[in-house]
Amino acid sequence: VNSYRRLWDTGFWAPVFADWGYQNRTCALRISAPGRFEYRSVDSMVNPYLMGAALLKAFDDGISNDLDPGEAEERNIYQAIEEGKQVKKLPMSLGEALQKLAEDEVIKSSMPDEMYRVFHHYKNDEWERFNHTVTDWDLETYIDCLP
Repeated sequence: VNSYRRLWDTGFWAPVFADWGYQNRTCALRISAPGRFEYRSVDSMVNPYLMGAALLKAFDDGISNDLDPGEAEERNIYQAIEEGKQVKKLPMSLGEALQKLAEDEVIKSSMPDEMYRVFHHYKNDEWERFNHTVTDWDLETYIDCLP
């Protein structure tokens, strides 16, 4: 849950659009040198094994199916969007990410069936518990509005 909050804060410079580029820090996937890449949308809370498995599965799918990733973006992604480029936005919450994962057979297949089922169950539970939690912000914002 907490990892998604940084995506809303532009001061973190966390990429929120699904695009790639060479030495482009505004893109989610940055090719930093020949044979090297950086997936910039995750933070230190990511499980490196699950992320690695998912990325390898996605790369394998792209190579096996000869998918074209499009041209590398050289501009700042926000400038490119202002100039009319259409780019998919990455999920901005755990709930949205879980919905996207449930629809993505390639990434789901990076985890064995039982592992995916357990992962999805526990992450859904985490999201539901978060949504049922009253925070200090809720109290400070709304307590004076109550009759």
